[in-house]
Amino acid sequence: MKYFSVLACVFATGALLMPEAAQAQPAGPNTKLRPDKTVLLYQETPVSISDPVQGKTVEALGLDMAVENGLSGKESMNDAGNIGNISDLARFDLYFPKKPNGQMIVVCPGGGYSIVSSYNEGVYVADWMLSRGITVAVVKYRLPNGHWTVPLDDVQNVFRYCREHASEWGVSQIGVMGFSAGGHLAASATTLYTDALTRPDFSVLIYPVISVDRTPSHKGTRINLLGPEEIWNSTEGKSAEKWIADRNLYAELIGKYTLSNNITPDTPPVFLAHCTDDTTVPVINSIRFYDKATDNGVSAEMHIYPAGGHGWGFSSSKFVKNDKFGYARDEFYASLSRWLASRL
Repeated sequence: MKYFSVLACVFATGALLMPEAAQAQPAGPNTKLRPDKTVLLYQETPVSISDPVQGKTVEALGLDMAVENGLSGKESMNDAGNIGNISDLARFDLYFPKKPNGQMIVVCPGGGYSIVSSYNEGVYVADWMLSRGITVAVVKYRLPNGHWTVPLDDVQNVFRYCREHASEWGVSQIGVMGFSAGGHLAASATTLYTDALTRPDFSVLIYPVISVDRTPSHKGTRINLLGPEEIWNSTEGKSAEKWIADRNLYAELIGKYTLSNNITPDTPPVFLAHCTDDTTVPVINSIRFYDKATDNGVSAEMHIYPAGGHGWGFSSSKFVKNDKFGYARDEFYASLSRWLASRL
């Protein structure tokens, strides 16, 4: 059964790379980091992009965007792999292990919904997962720019595509994983799925933003997702009815996107990891999600480490000189590996 009206176009990646992009590559063993395929969600034909991490082939799906994010101009990208201004070039990179174990993970890098941290919380994640036989899709999703449905639309489109191709890839279950604001996106996929196709089989949330209400959290994530609160509350140029409607809608969105509010007994099993000294996204976010999950009988495992701060991702000493989470990384990897194996 087809879930997409797909215009599939496959090209050699070399024809799509812009010359200036070829010099910027992730640190580490680059030959192991190249995706097998890049899939463009909304382009009808492959187009040139400046991102040096692209698949050996590129497929264009030509999907309709239910909502546009209002961004224009070229993407930006720095040497750390942080991609900004993602709009109609939303895409995902597919990595296929030599011996698939039946699992697949859709990875949502973080970045406060203002950038996508595609190396630290994307490429390096894929490198680790591949060594365990896990198929990976790293999503370079559209940034919301105040259009709150946009990132989740992208991730759910990735799920539909992957479900359609799962049997040919040797995949029997598909989970989601996210970091920081990407953790908010992964938690959105975990709690706001629309049907069996878009429901993850499991969820891995690493220092996730969970709350956009008054719980201590990351203000930038809330503003980039929903827009500044003062715009919602402003009376300028609004009728009384419009002002009241805006205030009511904002309150509704705050409740909806504080994702612990959406947990039910049908929420997929979840693994959470956070650090006590995380001042960017306080650990109460993970605790709140964990408590609500266990209250609903959802299988949940949480690890809280004393130090490491925020944003440690999968940037191990294999890729960076100074791993600020190095003291606990092996422990984290062992716990995550065991938990993922228990899902099979």
